Amino acid sequence: MEENKKEGRYSRIYNQLSELVLKSNSPVARMATIVAVLHHKMETFFWTGFYILENGEMTVQMYQGPVACQVLEKNKGVCWAAFNQKNAVVVEDVHLFPGHIACDSRSNSEIVVPLKNREGEIIGVLDVDSKEKANFDAVDVKWLERILELIYA
Repeated sequence: MEENKKEGRYSRIYNQLSELVLKSNSPVARMATIVAVLHHKMETFFWTGFYILENGEMTVQMYQGPVACQVLEKNKGVCWAAFNQKNAVVVEDVHLFPGHIACDSRSNSEIVVPLKNREGEIIGVLDVDSKEKANFDAVDVKWLERILELIYA
């Protein structure tokens, strides 16, 4: 997607979500709404969802797309990389990523953005997969980080 077109789409999605999330104070409801809107408004998003740390395990929560891996092997894959590095990770070709966890072989690129609670602690990640290689870039990082701030706003 052309960068200006992507910026415009994210801007519209952000404005829509800013209003939608105010309807509930529940972080779970806000996460579910964010996943649904992103998944259906961004045509290249093949799998969109959250993994949250529970008892030391990265466990799938609300998501849209094909069936997900329920628990991710500890310290392996893109989700754990983003969690451990404490920043977003963009992978142009997941098949070249060391330790990639292939929940669905149709995924070719991925972005994972850490999710912080009100105290600023990373409690999980937003994971988005695409069938297209090199689908994600700095524009996605910027807007997805901004969108995640709405969950605990």
